[in-house]
Amino acid sequence: MRGDDQRQSGMFSYIAPEKRVPKDHPLRPIREMVDRALAELSPRFEALYARTGRPSIAPERLLRALLLQVLYTVRSERQLMEQLDYNLLFRWFVGLNADDPVWDATVFTKNRDRLLAGDVAHAFFEAVLGQAKAKRLLSAEHFTVDGTLIEAWASQKSLVRREGSDRRDSDDDPGNPTVNFRGERRCNETHVSATDAEARLVKRKGEASRLAFLGHVLMENRHGLAVDGTVTEADGYAEREAALELVGDRRGTLGADRGYDTEAFVGALRLRGMTPHVAQNTSQRSSAIDGRTTRHGGYAESQRKRKRVEEIFGWLKTVALLRKTRHRGVERVGWMFTFSLAVYNLVRMRNLLEAT
Repeated sequence: MRGDDQRQSGMFSYIAPEKRVPKDHPLRPIREMVDRALAELSPRFEALYARTGRPSIAPERLLRALLLQVLYTVRSERQLMEQLDYNLLFRWFVGLNADDPVWDATVFTKNRDRLLAGDVAHAFFEAVLGQAKAKRLLSAEHFTVDGTLIEAWASQKSLVRREGSDRRDSDDDPGNPTVNFRGERRCNETHVSATDAEARLVKRKGEASRLAFLGHVLMENRHGLAVDGTVTEADGYAEREAALELVGDRRGTLGADRGYDTEAFVGALRLRGMTPHVAQNTSQRSSAIDGRTTRHGGYAESQRKRKRVEEIFGWLKTVALLRKTRHRGVERVGWMFTFSLAVYNLVRMRNLLEAT
């Protein structure tokens, strides 16, 4: 018998969002790990908020919503609020009841900026990493470091001379003027972006120049989890300098591509007690890595494992929307980069724990 196509007229639901989410849904183990991490951060949250005044968005809910934005590739806070309005899965994960009102996108963004001042992203990353350490998922001796370009939220048209622009642009469209750079040499010493002064012009072989930042990741080699990360201005020395900062006082081996094969970098690693398993660069000069290192089987293993760091960068750029950042400045871009690394670790940990 054919059913009737009746209009939806029900006003009340007696089924909680918790009941609507399947027991084997992949978000459930992530929610459990996130809740444990947020419980550790509760004292830090307490210090960020005043004792009196109107209650703001709970930081736990705000971070869960941001995690969903990264995990489901939601392009903006406005779209995220739209999803929260009608997506029961999102409401369950964030902690909203079915009839709770969602927040205004502008209010949500301003509350997120409060967490930026408290360096919450790094604290959340460390809390997630602590769970991985407790479950013995991390290697304490073998690491890989690498960097990647993150395109800035600024176009080449925003470039002006540092001492003041003397270029005459067309005023046919003030919001998107026609800019003529013909015959004008542009570099970071002479030009700066009026949109994002911390973005730097970068030119890679075979690619067009663009304004960008550099994201750096230190990965442990056992399961490919990120153990540290940072964002810096893009220049020719930033990758090696950031790598030394990320390594810190760790001991063991460090794998890297041939861009790190310099005497200064390799020597600095040896002084710290770290064995450099850097790929040899023999294309134009002699390598700083000799047979004393390459003859060991561990060197070949590090060279094989180090390629897994590209999986992290690939996930960050395709899923976490970091191919072209939506924020400006090293601090804001670095906040989202670190937070996205924590989300990557959560997904990776869920997969590893389910496989055991």
